[in-house]
Amino acid sequence: MSYFVTGGTGFIGRHLVPLLTSRGEPIYLLVRPGSEDRVQRVVRACGERAALIVPIGGDLARELLGISESDRQRLAGKIRHFFHLGALYDLAAEADELERANVLGTRNALQLARDLRVGCFHLVSSIAVAGRFQGVFTEEMFEQAEALDHPYFRTKHQSEALVRACSELPWRIYRPGMVVGHSVTGVMDKVDGPYYLFKSLQKLRSALPPWVPLLGFEGGHINLVPVDFVASALAHLAHVPGQDGRCFHLTDPNDRRIGEVVNLFAEAAHAPRMTLRLEPSLLSLLPRSNRAAGDTLAPLRRIIDQLLLGLGIPKSITSLMSYPTRFDAAGAQRLLTEAGIQVPRLEDYAWRLWDYWERQLDPQLSDPQALSRAVRGKTVLITGGSSGIGRATALKLAQAGARVLIVARDPARLALVLAELQALPAQASVYAYDLTDPKACEQFLGQVLAEHGHVDILINNAGRSIRRAVENSYHRLHDYERLMRINYFAAVGVTLGLLPSMMRHGAGHIINISSIGVLSNAARFAAYNASKAALEAFSRCAAGEYRGRGIHFTIVNMPLVRTPMSAPTRLYAQFPLMEPEQAAGMVVEAIVRKPERVATGIGTLAVLVELLAPWINRAVMSESFRMFPESEAAGGPPLGATASPEMAAFASLLRGVHW
Repeated sequence: MSYFVTGGTGFIGRHLVPLLTSRGEPIYLLVRPGSEDRVQRVVRACGERAALIVPIGGDLARELLGISESDRQRLAGKIRHFFHLGALYDLAAEADELERANVLGTRNALQLARDLRVGCFHLVSSIAVAGRFQGVFTEEMFEQAEALDHPYFRTKHQSEALVRACSELPWRIYRPGMVVGHSVTGVMDKVDGPYYLFKSLQKLRSALPPWVPLLGFEGGHINLVPVDFVASALAHLAHVPGQDGRCFHLTDPNDRRIGEVVNLFAEAAHAPRMTLRLEPSLLSLLPRSNRAAGDTLAPLRRIIDQLLLGLGIPKSITSLMSYPTRFDAAGAQRLLTEAGIQVPRLEDYAWRLWDYWERQLDPQLSDPQALSRAVRGKTVLITGGSSGIGRATALKLAQAGARVLIVARDPARLALVLAELQALPAQASVYAYDLTDPKACEQFLGQVLAEHGHVDILINNAGRSIRRAVENSYHRLHDYERLMRINYFAAVGVTLGLLPSMMRHGAGHIINISSIGVLSNAARFAAYNASKAALEAFSRCAAGEYRGRGIHFTIVNMPLVRTPMSAPTRLYAQFPLMEPEQAAGMVVEAIVRKPERVATGIGTLAVLVELLAPWINRAVMSESFRMFPESEAAGGPPLGATASPEMAAFASLLRGVHW
């Protein structure tokens, strides 16, 4: 006798099929056009038993699954087990897609199974059939489902109802919990379920050390099972005699709340955990009028929508945050325990799921093609792009397929970088303008818009720095003024000139290159840090105004970089500084991820120290002020050829901080 499997190339199916081949019987896989590569993946997984796999062309959306008459005649009466895994397992999918795949697909599969006179129809359903049932849902329950308003819940319930109403065929139904990756390899095929929260954990890890305690929520119930357990359970339960007409819950008997699960993944990610988790029942303590206002307040809903969008979390997922249902799996567990099949502990494999996601599924950082997709065919303007960070960034973006525009004051340097770009080859244009001159800036913007229509990404990189103590600046107000002209007014001027065209285009990204000095409040850089802090304040305010209009703002807090701007402080030549190519990597991260801020770990630590214990930061900066001498240009003593041991130790410990 043989097997027929729909969805055999899908996530559960490609783990189930190799297990079925161990029984030595042919396995007919429903394969729709264009899935040949996925079939080969299954064939490779079967190893020496690959010859048992027989692809059958068809489609879930067609009557009799689109199987040809000749194939139906060949298979009639030969199929003992018909596994129907073909469905759309996606909480964020559109209702019509779910209806077509889950309901129509099951109807067509049953039609074919009757035509082939199969021995048993095995439906892989879902715990979603319970809807939002309040309490414990058992394997015998079905009609008791509640609140099936979500289209995924509704279509899975309707699919199961079709099978239960089919009197012509013996059937068995399996309801897996929320299926996650393989407990040994971590392999997963897409971002779904708890994986939607991983990006938030990644951002937390970037922003805060793992020891920072967080206030969080306990949330509703969540039942996770790894795909290898589901496949093993299906392969065993399908062959236990005398179980037709039964439903089995393939769930974790260890009931968990969302807060506990998030903490397990936070530990795996080395991110901060929720030390105190609040119960949803605490909301009942709020006055009814306040809760009602919160439910209907349109601005609050829009804020939440924007937060979810920024974190990459579909709105439909939020309904599961208070999921009330628990699942009893007594029947399935008894049979599986006898066979030695158990659900692995999430504590033992959560790290594998995280590791695989970060290396393979992270839609931004783990994909080497992410930059190319973000900039190919787009126009990117880099101010101060003739040397240092700007030049290194221009080369990276040009190699990724961007149309690069560079503006700087020095025509000779511009000619050199243009030659480098054209040698790639790349689409590039250079403009020699002094952006501190309002008239020149206006003329430059007019030329760029006339030639290119609009700019997709603006990188405000042009700037200069002055390292001079305040006490040596009493009669040098002009230092502060000239830094504001280039670091703040020029950047704001270019931004204001390009925003209208970005608005008309419906999209844009403005990246403002700031400094780690703004985060660390570095001594001797009062003029420089103040000008960059002004640019940051502008960026943060503008971000709120344009967030809902498709225009993003990102601040990049650069550490000390070995560029012509840092060269005049000859002491820096003896310290470990970031190279321009590494700094360009931070700009690339800003382009791909579009975060509010990009900073190094030391920069993030400086923010935390300033927030929790600013006196520590003052003490560090006071000592650095004493230890590191004033620059020669500011009246300091001539520096020796070698920095003192204490200087070298300080610079190495707090790498990238301005001294």
